[in-house]
Amino acid sequence: MKSEFPLLDLCHFNEHTQVIVSRFGVFLKKFKKTTFPRRHDFYHMVLFTEGSGKFSIDYQTYSIKPFQFYFMAPGQIHDWHFEGNIDGYIINFPAQFFQSFLLNANYLDQFYFFNGNVQDCIIQVPEELRWTVVELIEKAILETLGDNKFKNDTVRVLLLLLFMEISNLDGRNRLSFVEPNKNALRQNFEKLIDENYLSLRLPKQYAELLHITPNHLNKLCNEMVGISAGDLIRNRIILEAKRLLINLKLTVTEIAYKLNFEDSSYFCKLFKKQTGMTPNAFRKHHNLHIH
Repeated sequence: MKSEFPLLDLCHFNEHTQVIVSRFGVFLKKFKKTTFPRRHDFYHMVLFTEGSGKFSIDYQTYSIKPFQFYFMAPGQIHDWHFEGNIDGYIINFPAQFFQSFLLNANYLDQFYFFNGNVQDCIIQVPEELRWTVVELIEKAILETLGDNKFKNDTVRVLLLLLFMEISNLDGRNRLSFVEPNKNALRQNFEKLIDENYLSLRLPKQYAELLHITPNHLNKLCNEMVGISAGDLIRNRIILEAKRLLINLKLTVTEIAYKLNFEDSSYFCKLFKKQTGMTPNAFRKHHNLHIH
């Protein structure tokens, strides 16, 4: 099915670069006509240093605060609405930017803020770390503007140092480092959900594909993500439902069928249970917000 949101690649912003590191004000002036809401097929980070307003990721809205860092994985939907002067930094790079540099192609998966869970995507940078964070980003900006033969590698190193500094703020990442097998298993489960959520709805079906027991899968999800395997599956279905509900040409019944529900009333009950509102209420609220 076709998404109702534009999926932008890095070429939309600059077809001749592998990475973008920029002051936010400069970036906004250059790409102020970019469509919102939107999705990217690359990693997208925004650090606000001043200003206010609202920032939403996958339909969850937050108030912008100075030195708030937003980390977004490929595919996530985001939107922003600013109040007054806004400034900070923006960083964009595709997954392969680090894959060609590191022996471990999945190295970035070790940082919890890239896991795609919205509650882990937003980090308030404490005062004692702000100078270090800004210095690393400013150095990366200078490298992208220079002609150093190794500038992309230098930017990679600076960004990795930045990610490590941010990750050290929270112990949640440690599990990924000491138990890489568990992390890989969780990632494989989430990839399988993305590929099969229209047809496979039960944890035991995914457990079979992963060659583990349903109990093992559920324990893993609760330990690493904080919710059950069933909730991870249901959350992915509901996220796709939200994306479809923005399209006013589709009825709720048609959306239910697109998501492989035989009974639209069951779809409505599940949606309300997971979100606290009916599909029509969600549609009305978010379309009013967008338009």
